[in-house]
Amino acid sequence: MTEKKSLKRFASIFLASSLIVGALAACSSSEEGTSTNSGSSTGGGENSEVIKIGGNLELSGAVASYGSSIKQGAELAIEEINAAGGIDGKQVEFVPVDNKSENSEATNAAIKLATQDKVTAMIAPATSGNVIATAQIANQYKIPTVTASGTAPNVTENADGTINDFVFRTCFIDPFQGIVAANFATNELGAKNVAIYADNSSDYAKGLAASFKQQIEENGGTVVAEEAYVAKDTDFKSTLTRLKSANPEFIFIPGYYEEVGLIVKQARELGIEAPLMGADGWDSPTLVELAGAEALNNTFITNHYSAQDPDETIQGFVTAFESKYSESPNAFHALGYDTVYFIKDAIERAGSTDGEAIQKALAETKDLSLITGTFSVDEKHNPVKSATVLEYVDGNQQFNSKVNP
Repeated sequence: MTEKKSLKRFASIFLASSLIVGALAACSSSEEGTSTNSGSSTGGGENSEVIKIGGNLELSGAVASYGSSIKQGAELAIEEINAAGGIDGKQVEFVPVDNKSENSEATNAAIKLATQDKVTAMIAPATSGNVIATAQIANQYKIPTVTASGTAPNVTENADGTINDFVFRTCFIDPFQGIVAANFATNELGAKNVAIYADNSSDYAKGLAASFKQQIEENGGTVVAEEAYVAKDTDFKSTLTRLKSANPEFIFIPGYYEEVGLIVKQARELGIEAPLMGADGWDSPTLVELAGAEALNNTFITNHYSAQDPDETIQGFVTAFESKYSESPNAFHALGYDTVYFIKDAIERAGSTDGEAIQKALAETKDLSLITGTFSVDEKHNPVKSATVLEYVDGNQQFNSKVNP
């Protein structure tokens, strides 16, 4: 998912952050840097007794649900890997740092992980804006960095077409989600006249809206109304009333759960009965709390996996996760889990903990089978993988279908 503005005034931030890191160098056992493995803290180099994987994650702030879920999935994967003997005989140490859902904090966290904790690889932030804020650091220090859920195309590919060499992802990108949603509306629901209600302050939402609109029109449909809201809005009734007057057969609402939950609730209160659909930004238990289970009936999302998928490998993961955390894993849990195994696979194929060797192995990944799908990495460092469509039924996500790229 994408968010906020890209990195600004990097040089000044880097200088200030470096001074902070230096001052904190003697305090490396801070609460936010607590690891899940009590092994050596000598760093993640070739001669280290452990392999350190950093986690630059949203553990508090506006989208804490995403980062916290990724952290849980990553911790389960690391626990399994260590129990099985580690990576090339070395135990894995996880070093999570809270970026507080802010670009500047994500930059500081990346610098800390690179210079103070000296991690071998890094799980990048959940939102694309926060990932973009760390890309230059990943490239500068040659630390392979993988985001589990940063879906904006410009996370890995810059505006000038250059690739961020050390940045990868385990999630598909926004345009694919928009296309899947449009095809679902047309082919599965038979909708021809649709509306779009997107967060105008969000690159994530705007990108999804654009790809959805293009595909709907290619399918022969018509966008009969477009409205916008802004993050942190709480009253959506006036724009929803305008949307209702256009009488759409389907409404696409790309955005994050905090606003979407209220939008769904208020839409149903206004008598809008049309199917509503969004993307992976909806995926949070908080959505159900805000919208209400009944209001969410006849709503759908594109997502990275489903806990109801009958695939044996997926069900094995679900069982392991439920045993550890006493809850069903959502897509962010699965993506965090997969991100660790993606890094593990690359380190083992590289036969090294050298950053450049791991980067090369990540880029050469072919047909890697993980929980959220089997994928190969393309020339832009994106995984080519399938998407899942989920339906909300009485507040619970139900598997609807799987869509191949």
